[in-house]
Amino acid sequence: MSTLHIRLPSKSVADNAAHWIALPCPYALVAGGDTIEREGQAALSELAGLIGSAQRVVLLLAASDVTLLHPKLPPLSPARLRAALPNLVEDQLISDPAECVIVAGDTHDGLRTVAVMQRGWLEILLQTFNNYGARQIVALPSQLCLPLPSGGVAAAITPFGTEFDLTLRLAQQDGLGLPLLPDTPEAAPQDAIETLCAIVPTAPVALYVPQEQVIMFQHAAEALLPLDQRVTVFADSWMHWIAGARTTSLNLLTGLGVAGSPGLDWRRWRWPMILATLLLLLNAGALNYEWWRLAREAAQLRTSMVQIYKTAYPKETVIVDPAAQMRQKIAAAQHDAGQAAPDDFAALAAGFAAAWANVEQSAAAGPRPALASIEYRDRSLLVKPKAQPDVPLARMKSALAQQNLSLSQSAPGVWQIRSIK
Repeated sequence: MSTLHIRLPSKSVADNAAHWIALPCPYALVAGGDTIEREGQAALSELAGLIGSAQRVVLLLAASDVTLLHPKLPPLSPARLRAALPNLVEDQLISDPAECVIVAGDTHDGLRTVAVMQRGWLEILLQTFNNYGARQIVALPSQLCLPLPSGGVAAAITPFGTEFDLTLRLAQQDGLGLPLLPDTPEAAPQDAIETLCAIVPTAPVALYVPQEQVIMFQHAAEALLPLDQRVTVFADSWMHWIAGARTTSLNLLTGLGVAGSPGLDWRRWRWPMILATLLLLLNAGALNYEWWRLAREAAQLRTSMVQIYKTAYPKETVIVDPAAQMRQKIAAAQHDAGQAAPDDFAALAAGFAAAWANVEQSAAAGPRPALASIEYRDRSLLVKPKAQPDVPLARMKSALAQQNLSLSQSAPGVWQIRSIK
């Protein structure tokens, strides 16, 4: 699983920059385990490819943007605590809680660690990385990712253009940050050491700075504290940031309703969806073409039938259904010529009589089946056999089929005999 770690500039630094997206940010791409595949500094726009390809993106938020509080909170369920948290810490905030993201962390010595950050700035960061195609995003306070030395304080200097972000870890669950704007780049080490000494007047400080600035900060520390060398300067390394990020559970994005779970990567499905869409359009086009062809054939067939009907009956002016009207004309002509239609009473009665005789002959010895009534209605015979003895219905249907007749029961005990021609 590839993880991309990025240290972001503070909102103060971003506000002072013309285009904060162009500020070079330290980053490290970690593969499986602790192997760093790639590290350096680059603008977020230049990291778009890495952001989109990494399975997880860890944002180390500037310490000056995240305030850590340590209130004593009542025991509540996670859902109730999330709802009550703004009211519980409102007295410790200088801004409206509705404008802040407030997330509760672990409990130490009976006090709960609570992280507070400006909602608008966090939403901008989240939207930016979503636009770059990040799959899974986690936002952590950078002050809790610094290694805490025993009996001392950890600090880090991160340059962003001409400005610097100072990050301090004061305790296991406490830390803060300050943006530094020195008059000149050469004055940055002295300003940083003076600020550190003001915040941490007595405790030893492990200060992490970029590799190329180690000597400058060492000279500044020796010049400001010639008799008390309690500020030790180290070259910054991504290893301790990565290790600290793994042990920090305060994900600020949970305050926005984003738990950092991986979303669906639509880019993987781009080509399959394009192919499926093309296939759907192709099938729809083929179906429409087939429908158009069949409709054209039907129109041609109807035109041909109408033409044949007009040729046979030129005096007819109203043609609705040429096939049905042709059948009616033929039936009328046959009737006028003395030919019986298949559904005339005589034809139906003759066919039924032949079928009935066939069934009677094949019946076993004993009482023969008899008819109670027979009636001609709606060009069909309604036959009611006597109840006793039973007439073999299957055999009767078979015999009627030989006479081109069909049998159906219109009511219990009543047969309806029709012509199937």
